Amino acid sequence: MPIVPMPAGFRFQPVDADEVADRLVELALGSPAGQVPDVAGPKIYEADYLMASYLEATGKHRPIVHMPMPGKAAAAIRAGANLAPDRAVGKRTWEEFLASLRRSE
Repeated sequence: MPIVPMPAGFRFQPVDADEVADRLVELALGSPAGQVPDVAGPKIYEADYLMASYLEATGKHRPIVHMPMPGKAAAAIRAGANLAPDRAVGKRTWEEFLASLRRSE
């Protein structure tokens, strides 16, 4: 796409897929645990930063266009319902992920 539509006011807490996989294996091999605590990445980021830094790391140039997102679900995300700062157990940061992208080129 020539532009990147970006929901306005969204934040995310990315967690490394390998860290999630490790936790899932641990749970699968362990005793039944019922509902377990969330797993979240070490830092919370504005969606704009995540996209802009990804585009930069991959050498792409696209304008980011903010899109208003109506509705209760979008309002909940803007309020941080998708974040778990008290469960920031992931170790790998977004910046480390981006550095790995640059090394693999």
